[in-house]
Amino acid sequence: MTQQDSLGVAVIGAGRMGADHVRRLDEVTNGAHVAAVADLDADRAKAVAAGVEGCAAYGDFAEAMAGPGVGAVLIASPGPAHEAALLAAFARDLPVLCEKPLTPDAASALRVLRAEERLGHRRVQVGFMRRYDSEYIKLKSLLDGGELGRPLMLHNRHRNAGSAPGFTSAMLINDSVTHEMDVVRWLLGQEITAVTVLCPRPSANAPEGLADPQFVVFETDGGALADVEIYVNARYGYQVQAEAVCENGTARIGDRHDLLVNSAGRWGGTVAPGFVERFEDAYDRQVQAWVDATRRGEVTGPSVWDGYTVAAICEAGVRAQAEGRRVEVERVDRPALYR
Repeated sequence: MTQQDSLGVAVIGAGRMGADHVRRLDEVTNGAHVAAVADLDADRAKAVAAGVEGCAAYGDFAEAMAGPGVGAVLIASPGPAHEAALLAAFARDLPVLCEKPLTPDAASALRVLRAEERLGHRRVQVGFMRRYDSEYIKLKSLLDGGELGRPLMLHNRHRNAGSAPGFTSAMLINDSVTHEMDVVRWLLGQEITAVTVLCPRPSANAPEGLADPQFVVFETDGGALADVEIYVNARYGYQVQAEAVCENGTARIGDRHDLLVNSAGRWGGTVAPGFVERFEDAYDRQVQAWVDATRRGEVTGPSVWDGYTVAAICEAGVRAQAEGRRVEVERVDRPALYR
């Protein structure tokens, strides 16, 4: 397929995620090519674009979106920059894949939602990539099939080897548990209505001032409970697990028993070092699904409504964490565009 026949994508943000998406679009994805890369650090944009044939580099996202051959936008810049980039894409009516978060707070996410409503059609897919992970897909199919009866509880474990410098207690909710907020809603087909956050004594591995680990409890409008153990300084690697407890049985994912080795009196396997390695296939599937849908003239996957709702749950979660009490989620009614 020639570049003229494929979807030209402008990638906004040339940091770790943006550069990885440029590589993915250039080497893995079918039916698309990288037409432009934009970053406030123009030299970084040039360095990333230099490895891609026919790719232009820009220091301004609006100029990149207006560049020749651009038919879609992938936003991988820091969260606070998303709103302006999304509104610029709306002004050109360009389809968008936006990395999470949609925006850093519910108020800005609601502004984006209202702007997309004014367009009268969906343009954005939000990058909650766990929906594209093979294990999560299998669990979703099992729950939807009803074989195990109604789901009553959903246990989630989310562990990182270590936290980045400057990581705060609130970021455990806004940057980490945000994934479980979306996946709980998606797996159960229910909305989260309230959040409670419990904090045990911090681990000795946690930096000074960081409340790590934490235990987060979600209530849903379908009467289910979901909990999340978030532990970002577990040291041994990156691990994500989920177990659904239903009326007639349970189902668990995340054990990653791809290869077990017995040797020298021990048995075991490997644990992924980080989220990119653990969910590499999910990122590949997500981007391919977005490209395929865009070329068909469709928008599928997590919507702006999903991004806004998760932002609202995050705000309730941070309040619950700070105030040590159960906090109800405040959100607007779901607009017709997202029903």
